[in-house]
Amino acid sequence: MLSHAPEWFARAVATPYMESSVMVEGCVVHYLAWGEPGRRGLVFVHGGGAHAHWWTPVAATFASRFRVVAVDLSGHGDSGHRARYDPEQWADEVMTAADHASLRGRPVVVGHSMGGFITMVTAARHPDAVEGVIVCDSPVTEADPEISARDAFGRARTYDTPEEAVARFRTVPPQEHYLDYVMDYVARRSLRPAAGGAGWEWKFDRRIFEQFGDRVRGIAVPYLERVQCRLALLRSECGLVTPEIGAFMFEKLGRVTPVIEIPEAGHHAMLDQPLILLTALRTLLADWDHSEPHRR
Repeated sequence: MLSHAPEWFARAVATPYMESSVMVEGCVVHYLAWGEPGRRGLVFVHGGGAHAHWWTPVAATFASRFRVVAVDLSGHGDSGHRARYDPEQWADEVMTAADHASLRGRPVVVGHSMGGFITMVTAARHPDAVEGVIVCDSPVTEADPEISARDAFGRARTYDTPEEAVARFRTVPPQEHYLDYVMDYVARRSLRPAAGGAGWEWKFDRRIFEQFGDRVRGIAVPYLERVQCRLALLRSECGLVTPEIGAFMFEKLGRVTPVIEIPEAGHHAMLDQPLILLTALRTLLADWDHSEPHRR
């Protein structure tokens, strides 16, 4: 961790956590967990090409009140890889990890970007097992042939040292601002020894983006109208959810979903505005504890 990281960040990443894994349809699914077993559940799902530790500085701050889980979807982080990936299979991984982590009751699931798509699939596929869903800058819309995640991630590379790899760490999409201490923390946990032991490589499976290509934004569209639990959309001011996409999601979700803008945030709000993101999450959770949901 960089020496100039602020106290709140140092405190969050020093919060004790456990690592565990569970088998889901023949694949090892790894997850992180904070807080005491048996508490109310809060589950975090990362975006495409990312991993559970992207959420650590935010997720760990809830450890005193919740049993908090951050999942590595298959093909990401320290989970296993599959020959083929499926949104419903990822949704089952989220709920299986939540069950394995000994949560009390139905969890609230928070997802960023592609992880937001998966939280919506999770809510639609497991309607009796999810209390609510918070989606962070997930641009749910019909597939756009002009957008290809496959091309954005570039070719596979091996780096001689972790420092060389960290210096080359980039997000997809790029954004104007980052907090360097968060980027350093995330980048160092994105690496694994390369096959054969020569050098270092990124953990995620590039076949995910070869498989989905330009369809990744559309994978949640068939599930939107099946989401019955509470749902909130956090829209980054400088992110991917345009006002038009926000309006499309609002209509598809029955005109009952709050759309909340995170000011000054890029698509990856946990990398440039984590405290504002944290405040929005705390506010929503507090409101949901003391209010009745609007229904379709």
